[in-house]
Amino acid sequence: MLRCCRVAAAIAVGCAPGPLRGLAMAKSKFEYVRDFEADDTVLPNCWIVVRLDGRNFHRFSEQHEFKKPNDDRALQLMTKCAQTVMQELEDIAIAYGQSDEYSFVFKKKSRWFKRRASKFMTHVVSQFSSSYVFYWKDYFKDQQLLYPPGFDGRIVLYPSNQNLKDYLSWRQADCHINNLYNTVFWMLVQRSGLTPVQAQERLRGTLAGDKNEILFSEFNINYNNEPLMYRKGTVLIWQKVNEVITKKIKLPKEEEEKEVEVTRTKTKVVPLHCDIIGDQFWEEYPEVLAEDS
Repeated sequence: MLRCCRVAAAIAVGCAPGPLRGLAMAKSKFEYVRDFEADDTVLPNCWIVVRLDGRNFHRFSEQHEFKKPNDDRALQLMTKCAQTVMQELEDIAIAYGQSDEYSFVFKKKSRWFKRRASKFMTHVVSQFSSSYVFYWKDYFKDQQLLYPPGFDGRIVLYPSNQNLKDYLSWRQADCHINNLYNTVFWMLVQRSGLTPVQAQERLRGTLAGDKNEILFSEFNINYNNEPLMYRKGTVLIWQKVNEVITKKIKLPKEEEEKEVEVTRTKTKVVPLHCDIIGDQFWEEYPEVLAEDS
């Protein structure tokens, strides 16, 4: 009797166990509501890019006392979250991140989630957001997380390899433009004592050469010597790496186990800080764009 009640209850909420599930849904008079679902299957044979951005991250960074113009802890946390996403969703061929954004590129032939756009986006954003909260304490040891961050996402399709390379080049160029501006801006505020409004006015209408000159002549900073992570962002790709692990084994004719070092090859998500606008990266890592990768 108790089992019958449970089955009836399960059917009532549409989650009947085992073979009853499909039967219950097929006979339900409410099933017609599924017809209202939009078909969001993306085009075949296209690179699927999911880009997420921090929501109100300017306020979030201020309230959590991020260092300006760049906070290594925040950038490394973003990369850790992106690595977690790639490890969970192995059809991601490459990812690129800077500041509070990350772009994830799914393979052209990916059949994950039956190529439903909403599934791609929600899985990436939810995995990334939960990882940000989960790993926060590993990077911000002395800073309490005051409230959970928010991230939004979008999906764009690119039909050709060149389209995809141009997209990633655009994001890296954006990284350079923003970081150069922020570096000069915060030097003017922190070391010259200008207010944020005065610093904005000082930089209004300036070109890249002007900003480089201000950094060098007034602060003795050669922008080209700034860390690559700040200037180029972070590229994540799959690579085979050798890991040395310690194992206990029992040798023939010996009673006790001995610890020995064993080298094994493992495919991992590896961060790189390099130029992806030129051809060198793509020539060095042709497997990223390989159709059967």
